[in-house]
Amino acid sequence: MYRLPVISVILIFFIACNPSKHTAGGNNRLTREEKNNGWELLFDGKTTRGWHKYGSNTIGSAWKVKDDFLYLDTTEKENWQIKDGGDIVTDEEFENFELQLEWKIAKDGNSGIIFYIHEDKAKYNWPWETGPEMQVLDNNGHPDAKIIKHRAGDLYDLISCSAETVKPYGEWNLAEVKCVNGKLDLSLNGANVVSTTLWDDDWKKMVAGSKFRNMPGFGTYRKGHIGLQDHGNEVCFRNIRIRRL
Repeated sequence: MYRLPVISVILIFFIACNPSKHTAGGNNRLTREEKNNGWELLFDGKTTRGWHKYGSNTIGSAWKVKDDFLYLDTTEKENWQIKDGGDIVTDEEFENFELQLEWKIAKDGNSGIIFYIHEDKAKYNWPWETGPEMQVLDNNGHPDAKIIKHRAGDLYDLISCSAETVKPYGEWNLAEVKCVNGKLDLSLNGANVVSTTLWDDDWKKMVAGSKFRNMPGFGTYRKGHIGLQDHGNEVCFRNIRIRRL
């Protein structure tokens, strides 16, 4: 099978990440009505203000802003992640919230949206030791897609999507994470794909049957940071917004 040169794949990814069409009023903006309804931007479209590398006071230089999206520059690898990249988290913590954002993954790419992260590097080396994750993945190319509960939109390693609504690599996907008093809903491209309840006995049993079974802090915190994962692959995000409920 013919394969495109790496430089061509990267070029195609960035052309795709650079949108030709904008949402009404432009990306990374809120209307007056949205502001009145409590929505706040977590990404201003111009800077990485409001974010930092997990366990650090600053953000790594590999996380960059181009035009109106936030992306991970994968030019220099460092083990399985990116040199001066790493998982990034919001400066603020959130309890009951509704999160919306758009993501786009490169060919064969992997990333994730993590929430309720308890940031204590002395106790937890990684955000996913405490925070559940909505999977971001190229289902048609990344090997994780062959594993049940590891596909795009899944509550990673815990619950599979009720329906697969993910778009192919190189296209924008709208992800939504809503949690109110433990009632969790994940939506992808307008369809509710996961519904569950956090912190009850059924949740604890589900975690005990997952890869997180030996992580005592996983899925236990009721307030925490929102995180975007560096899994060593090109990924970009835009229109990251949240409202407290």
